[in-house]
Amino acid sequence: MASELCKTISVARLEKHKNLFLNYRNLQHFPLELLKDEGLQYLERLYMKRNSLTTLPENLAQKLPNLVELYLHSNNIVVVPEAIGSLVKLQCLDLSDNALEIVCPEIGRLRALRHLRLANNQLQFLPPEVGDLKELQTLDISTNRLLTLPERLHLCLSLQYLTVDRNRLWCVPRHLCQLPSLNELSMAGNRLAFLPLDLGRSRELQYVYVDNNIHLKGLPSFLYNKVIGCSGSGRPVSSLVAQKPPGAAALPPGTLSPVQRAHVYDRLPQALSLERDANGRAAPGEDNCEFCGLLLLHPVSADF
Repeated sequence: MASELCKTISVARLEKHKNLFLNYRNLQHFPLELLKDEGLQYLERLYMKRNSLTTLPENLAQKLPNLVELYLHSNNIVVVPEAIGSLVKLQCLDLSDNALEIVCPEIGRLRALRHLRLANNQLQFLPPEVGDLKELQTLDISTNRLLTLPERLHLCLSLQYLTVDRNRLWCVPRHLCQLPSLNELSMAGNRLAFLPLDLGRSRELQYVYVDNNIHLKGLPSFLYNKVIGCSGSGRPVSSLVAQKPPGAAALPPGTLSPVQRAHVYDRLPQALSLERDANGRAAPGEDNCEFCGLLLLHPVSADF
């Protein structure tokens, strides 16, 4: 296996490959062959998913200076080291399903970063320097131990998709409503008791998921027709929304957007169209989401 690995890396070096796949290699240490001599100067995408790595080398940026995408999904990495901040061209970083307890402040130096995935780790907080990621479009920090969202997160002006499912959040900072590009916000499976009154005021924000927040007592008026999956919050949507504003019609069944369908089919085991009577009412006893017209059952985690 070691000789095969060395051969793969040697060929990549000689032929100036831009992509290198080292997934499922049972690697416990970062391959020295990758760091040999000048490294792989032409490499742009490195895939090292599902290995047993525990750390990253300090000279990573020196040996792989043109790295644009780094995939380290499903390893045993505990700390995002300071060295990561030197990968100035990095646009995509996936550290999902590791053992992360700390993300270093130097992550804020990744000014080209567009996609950051830190799901399924042991993080209790993120450094405020996350707010320095001006190009960040996707942030997935689901299934961690976060009590609060990162300070200065509202400064990520390009952020479009924010996923914080299955954490320990009890409130949403009001400054989150200032994100001008935010299109999808998922906060399922937390401890939310209320939401900022301004949440949903932006026309850009179209999809908000609040499944399985059993203490949630109501929804801001701006979220009418934007909330998906409320049936999992421990009470039906009708009990969360006292009264709809005039002209706020529910989405009819079968009109889900691609983002909504991804939410339903990727995160839930079943999504059944409701059978309705002649008056359009759902069958008795069914707890359903009147906004998307689907019966949503038991949210589960997914491998993103």
